Amino acid sequence: MAKDEIIIGLDIGSSNIRVVTLQKFEEEEKPRVMGVGMAPSLGMRRGVVSDVEDVIKSISTAVGNTERTSGIPVSHAIVSIGGSHISTQESQGVVATGKADGEITVDDLSRVLSAAETVSLPSNTEIIHVIPRNYSVDDQKNVKDPIGMNGIRLEVNSLLVLGSIPFIKNLSKCVYQAGVEINDLVFGALAAAKAALNKRQKELGVILVDMGGGTTNFIVYEEGELVQMGVVPIGSGHITNDIAIGLRTSIDVAEKVKINYGSALPDEVSKKEHINLAEIDSNEEGEVSRHHIAEIIEARLEEIFTLVDKELRKTGRSGMLPAGAVLVGGGAKLPGVVDVAKKILRLPAQTGFPKELGGIVDKVDEPGFVTAVGLALWGMEEMEMHHYSGERGMKMPGFDSVPGMGKTVEKMKGWFRKFLP
Repeated sequence: MAKDEIIIGLDIGSSNIRVVTLQKFEEEEKPRVMGVGMAPSLGMRRGVVSDVEDVIKSISTAVGNTERTSGIPVSHAIVSIGGSHISTQESQGVVATGKADGEITVDDLSRVLSAAETVSLPSNTEIIHVIPRNYSVDDQKNVKDPIGMNGIRLEVNSLLVLGSIPFIKNLSKCVYQAGVEINDLVFGALAAAKAALNKRQKELGVILVDMGGGTTNFIVYEEGELVQMGVVPIGSGHITNDIAIGLRTSIDVAEKVKINYGSALPDEVSKKEHINLAEIDSNEEGEVSRHHIAEIIEARLEEIFTLVDKELRKTGRSGMLPAGAVLVGGGAKLPGVVDVAKKILRLPAQTGFPKELGGIVDKVDEPGFVTAVGLALWGMEEMEMHHYSGERGMKMPGFDSVPGMGKTVEKMKGWFRKFLP
């Protein structure tokens, strides 16, 4: 087994950092989960770095935990990026086909996607992804895969995922100083979709809602195409803050109350049921109503899903996605969250889990690990496309998106390599 057939996903969230090591064996259809690690995320706020040293320590701890479970060193990874600085912009690219007979090649696809990048961008902003939605070959529109077709003019309708250069620099710096090289930066919701959504859901119309600690990312597919994505600046960490304020207690106690006693369905919790705070923390005293806690949780979740629904209204898809909502991320583990999503989004809803894998799957079989698994699957799919093309160093278009290393990360990659052992 070649060393480069081991792929590692590093999900840097606002609450937790999760690392997953996948390995693909030729004789097995499913990739194996070889190692899993997690650590509390210190120094991150709403998906962006607020304290470089704390983030470096957190990444190092999560990476060390992964290496102990797998015995495989984590020297490089596909890394998630998120935060409210992420935005999107539509773009068109047009090129003339290169071959004399008009047959469209991989080179033509690369050129047309490069053409889609030549747009005016907001200052201090960089393209993270160029995501092809569909292609047009001469007068034939809505082509999914134009390779092998014949034509004179090739056009792409794409979605650009943009990020703020300072935030990208800070995140990259933390990863490199933790001793990990960045293979690719991937918007977290894109990676989560790869792990939790199937082809049928994407065809019917589906929204994936990634409920992180500081932000909530979402991504919408319809007829197999990515039609919308974005970030809501509220996450499950805000629920903890609300509980801390409501109970007049510390954040740590509020988090334990949320995890151990929380529910998003106050109607199903008796008003007579109380929690003794002294049993959670000896420094606390008094009892609190579990029904009141459920009301606090429900109110904040309703706000999150209302903001997501507001975004869906912008594209006319509010309540109009037959495959419904798939909820992932740490916030998706709260009891009753699916019911709140159904009520506010007016869609069928379910909790998302990583797709079928081999190895120590019990360690990742929960919504919080969907993005980390998706990052590793993203890298594995890119690697397989490289093998298929026969050109190892080539970025292959045509599988949901074109993962492209931004110029900022490439520059930092070269700079930090000088100082890494």
